[in-house]
Amino acid sequence: MCPLPLAPSCRVRAPATTLNSPVFTSLIPVILFIAIGFYVGRRGWIRAAAVKDLANLVFMVLTPALLFRTMSTVHIEDLNFGPVGIYFVAFGVVYTATLAVLGFTSLGAARALANTFSNTLMIGVPLVGLVFGDAGLVTLFTLISVHSLILLTAATVVFELAAAREHAGREGSAQQPMWRTVLQAVRNGIVHPVPLPIIAGLLFAQTGLVVPQVVDKPLLLLGQALGPIALLLVGVTLAFTKVGHQFKAALRIALVKCVVHPVVLAALGWALGLSGLPLAVMIVAASLPVGANVFLFSQRYRVAEEEVTASVAVSTALGLVTMPVVIVVVTRWVVG
Repeated sequence: MCPLPLAPSCRVRAPATTLNSPVFTSLIPVILFIAIGFYVGRRGWIRAAAVKDLANLVFMVLTPALLFRTMSTVHIEDLNFGPVGIYFVAFGVVYTATLAVLGFTSLGAARALANTFSNTLMIGVPLVGLVFGDAGLVTLFTLISVHSLILLTAATVVFELAAAREHAGREGSAQQPMWRTVLQAVRNGIVHPVPLPIIAGLLFAQTGLVVPQVVDKPLLLLGQALGPIALLLVGVTLAFTKVGHQFKAALRIALVKCVVHPVVLAALGWALGLSGLPLAVMIVAASLPVGANVFLFSQRYRVAEEEVTASVAVSTALGLVTMPVVIVVVTRWVVG
């Protein structure tokens, strides 16, 4: 008989429940921060005009700090580019299928990019970090280092070709040569606050040096602030986004992005007999909502601007339902 009070070895332990599962406890902060940000936006505590300034803080300060610090201890030979390659194959399948269905037009190009371009930074980084830890972040950062470069360069080429085709025979200003457009897209994809600190961190890691504590500590604090602020910003952005009559079109994009895209990637991984953490991270990355860069493209080419804006909001709302399902599935059958 155990003495009172009960010794640790004698205490009855409650069985693990869904509420105590690592996946559930990791997802709660994501949903909670987005909900708080939405409430703050609705209450008017943050003005719509200030959202851009907050986004600049995330992209120009907090993001580079986290990316550089994480990659500054990673050696290139430790990186696994296999699952990243599968990610881009899945992108190609969904992107090409969208163009085949909708036609080779600027509108088709905008919807194809929305169907495939994930919000890997503002939602992906905090989500993967909470669920899979540093090992998952390294895999995600491997993808992020080439994600925008490859996808946005490909999208630029498609947009330019589609625009040239649509304007063929019309009078107007001379079009910029394609090689110059592609070169500019590649340059913009590298000289960017996301890929640049990843590349810089990897290069630093190969030197064998260690980031001094006086520098590492501030980088750590800035990196820790990224997740909460980015997720709050997602909620605030949703509060100011009007969906309106674009709901049906936005929902179609959201379903392809949050459901079809990860299913295609998982099917490719299954067909190749792959499993493990890197593949799980890629599937989760494919299930993420539409990234904000798609809106920048729609603005630049003046096509489907309202539809793309609505799709970012609708896919984010849908993702709060589909992402937990995807994470539970991959943690049980891909990682486990």
